Formats: sequence, C-alpha cells, structure tokens
Amino acid sequence: MCIPSRADERNAVEVWSGLDQQQIRNQKKKAIQEHQAIMKNDPVLAEVASKANYHIKQDILAISTAYYKLVLNALSDLATKFQDSKMYRIVFCTTQPAHVVTLIAVMTVATLIVPGEKPDDCVASKSVKPSPFFYLVYLASFMMHFGAQMWMTFVSGLSLYFAVPRHTFGEVQKVLFPKYFGINSVLSLLTIVMFVKLHPSSSWDLYTGVQVGCMAFCFLLELILRLYFAPPLLSLIASKNAMEKAAGVGLEVGKYDPGPLAHCPHYLKIHKAFRKVHMIIAMGNLVTMACTAVHLHYLSEKICNALI
Repeated sequence: MCIPSRADERNAVEVWSGLDQQQIRNQKKKAIQEHQAIMKNDPVLAEVASKANYHIKQDILAISTAYYKLVLNALSDLATKFQDSKMYRIVFCTTQPAHVVTLIAVMTVATLIVPGEKPDDCVASKSVKPSPFFYLVYLASFMMHFGAQMWMTFVSGLSLYFAVPRHTFGEVQKVLFPKYFGINSVLSLLTIVMFVKLHPSSSWDLYTGVQVGCMAFCFLLELILRLYFAPPLLSLIASKNAMEKAAGVGLEVGKYDPGPLAHCPHYLKIHKAFRKVHMIIAMGNLVTMACTAVHLHYLSEKICNALI
C-alpha cells in the first residue's frame, strides 16, 4: 500500500486552495443544468429516475437508519451531560468504584458456589422441571460469549491490523476493548447464574464443579481486565499515538515502525508500558477462552449423550 508523503499532502492542499471558488460554483451549476436538459429531452429516463427517487424515499432501511441516528444522538447528548457531572468523575476517574464492583462480583460468585439447599430439598426440587426460558438464556449467553471471543481474537483484530493504518487500528481498539470485556463479563455472569439455576449446587459432581469453577474464574478475570487493565491501556494508546503523530509515524499497515522515536527515551518508556499491559490483557483473554472451551466440551458431551 502506497502512503502519500507529507510533501504530497501539502502540495494537494496548496492546489486546492489555489482553485477559483467561483469557477467551482460555475462548474457545479453547469453540471446541474446539463442533467436537467437530459431529463427534459428523454422522458423515459426521467420517468425511471423519478421512480427510483420515489423508491429511495420510501425505503424502510433509510427511514429506520434516520430514526436510529436520532436515538443515538439523544443518547450521546445524555452521555455527554453525564460525563460532565460529579458522579461520572467519581465513578470513572477514581479506583474506589472498581474495588466496590470487584467486591460485589466476588460475593456474587461465592453465593452461587456455596451450597444453598440440603440434599433432601434438592431431591424434592428435581420433580419440578425448569422452564425452557432458563435454557434459552443459558445457551444464548454462552453462545454469544463464545462467538464474541472467536470474532474479536481471530477475525476482527487480525483483519484490521493487516488492512488499515496502525493508528486507525488503535482508535478502533480503543472503542472495542472496553465494550468487549464489559459485555463478556456480563455474559459470563449470566451463564454461570443460569447454569447454577439449572444445576443446584448440592447435586454437583466433580465434573460439574469444574464447570462452575471455570465459568466463575472466567467472569472474574474478564471483569478485572475491564476495570483495572483496559483504562490504563487506553491511556497509553492515546499518549503513544499523540507522540507518533507529532513525529509523523503510525501510518504503516501490518507492521510497527517507530521511525525517529526509536531513540526517544520517553517514548520507549511509554511503549514498554503499553506492551506490558497489552500482553497481560492478551494472555488473560486466552485464559478466558480456555475456560469457555472447557464448558463447550461439557455441552458437546451432554448433547452426545442425549443423542445416543
């Protein structure tokens, strides 16, 4: 891929600035007049164009997209107002709320793991068949979790890294990383809650206990990555990209080339910290995928036994 140099960009700006704006307006007006003349001289073409415009105006996708944009703009305005509030600064700019969320998560997992009913109660409860809704939520949350892991790790990240400039890739990852680990932690929690609901703790054997342990560890690890590692990673990406843009690097595709920053101690320190945090997140993501794979094997074994 050929990247234009800064000299080429400056020349393009100078050429564009030197154009006669009045000449541009005249050319635009002339093009409109020619189009109107063609439509006037060819009634068939004018009728086809009119029908096409009618269908475009009545297109349900275009209408729904416009309303969707309005909803997003309204939510964006609310988010902006919330970010200016004192509560936002307390929740997202300090570490105390993250500690509280982690403590609540640990207590929730402990509540799910600790046996809550006696064996006699468990035997009596077996006569009550769980609602299909619980199975639906359980399977849907697990499948979405597993699919998100596969897509983010093996498709989205690698495809973008080898297809777009490195800074563009970094900006995309800044948006996706918090959402990825946040949504996955919620799906992990939902999966383990539904699994415990369908399998009371007093009836667990060793194999079932391993499943609960893997899912609980997966949930806590994804939550920790979201709360404690994703924010510093985003901050390091922003600092690193700012220095690279100032030095004129970061537009390479599928490779890393620091250019003149290779001899800058401050940049190398930031880059080393970025690589360290990024490696921790990558290894943590692989561990959560291993936990998901363990539960996938459990489900496949259950399906196999049911079909035999």
